[in-house]
Amino acid sequence: MERTLSIIKPDGVARGVVGEVIKRFEKNDIKIAAMKMIFMTKAQAEGFYAVHKERPFFNSVTDFMSSGPAVVMVLEGEGVIVKNRELMGATNYKDAAEGTIRRDFATDIERNVVHGSDSPETASFEIGYFFNSFEIVG
Repeated sequence: MERTLSIIKPDGVARGVVGEVIKRFEKNDIKIAAMKMIFMTKAQAEGFYAVHKERPFFNSVTDFMSSGPAVVMVLEGEGVIVKNRELMGATNYKDAAEGTIRRDFATDIERNVVHGSDSPETASFEIGYFFNSFEIVG
């Protein structure tokens, strides 16, 4: 059984699509093993996105991710990393397939509603960033 981290970003929370995103996970046999709402500080967002520190979007993404509450989840299931990324759609919502979360709800490349780990190694770091072992069921 594989695990991954999913974040419903501040734009998704503000626009009231948390339930719809969760429903799409559940309809695709993805189990939620942990979930909580957080409000990251700028420093916490910088820690989470530290791998991108030298990228030109680092400041804007960390500003955005610390601009409002977000919902962080540990998702569990067979092939869940790939399955979640398919449900999310391409990072640039204009390139995302019809029916994906980003195509349906995103408003720009940064405000694209969701984040998902891209590999088992990334998932391990990202899950550990937000959750301890006592908070994850399953």
